[in-house]
Amino acid sequence: MTPPTELLFRAEPYARQCEALVAAVEPGAVRLERTVFYPEGGGQPGDIGLLRREDGAEIAIRNTRKGAAGDDVVHLLAPEAAPPAPGTRVTAVLDWERRYRHMRMHSCLHLLSAVVDAPVTGGQLTAEKGRLDFDLAERRLDKAEIEERLNALIARDLAVAPRWIDDAALAAQPALVKTMRVKPPTGSGRVRLIEVDGTDLQPCGGTHVARTGEIGPVTVRKIENKGRHNRRVTVAFGGRP
Repeated sequence: MTPPTELLFRAEPYARQCEALVAAVEPGAVRLERTVFYPEGGGQPGDIGLLRREDGAEIAIRNTRKGAAGDDVVHLLAPEAAPPAPGTRVTAVLDWERRYRHMRMHSCLHLLSAVVDAPVTGGQLTAEKGRLDFDLAERRLDKAEIEERLNALIARDLAVAPRWIDDAALAAQPALVKTMRVKPPTGSGRVRLIEVDGTDLQPCGGTHVARTGEIGPVTVRKIENKGRHNRRVTVAFGGRP
């Protein structure tokens, strides 16, 4: 049985590469003993990049997903790639520019959830934009106001940091869970939180910047009605001209 992957991105989201041994090989994919690659989940895309062998040969990673059990991470290879054998030593190298944009947008969406005070029914991000869906029936959202408040929080350069809470403490504070359809994983004894200093605190397993100033200016692209109770707010990088 292959042991769980050591998830380096949780403690070191700015790590761009790592040395690792290939723990297992399956059709079109490999598992590493440790990885800096974030697996697709929680609305954040899986990382892409490459594996570099000791002889210099490079193997493209086209996506990264969670395995069937626990903290397994599956690195999906490009279709033409030949997987390295188990036990091979490789360097796992991220497409860092893409990952860093994911980190910036993910932190931005946490700020958005603090600006719009309503339960979150869904969300997704890319390297260019992100969106959250809010459970709002009658309340009208003001695009200009949301954009102004969001950029003000970004400009304050607030600290963003992970911390952990045990299952019992989380159960005693249900308001920490903003997402209605996706509940944080419990059962292992503790849950990871992301805290934006004085502004937001909620369970999250994704990768984030260390300070909100790294996000940079954003624009609220649009606000849409997505059903009787869903209001979708989409934001993108870049301020207005």
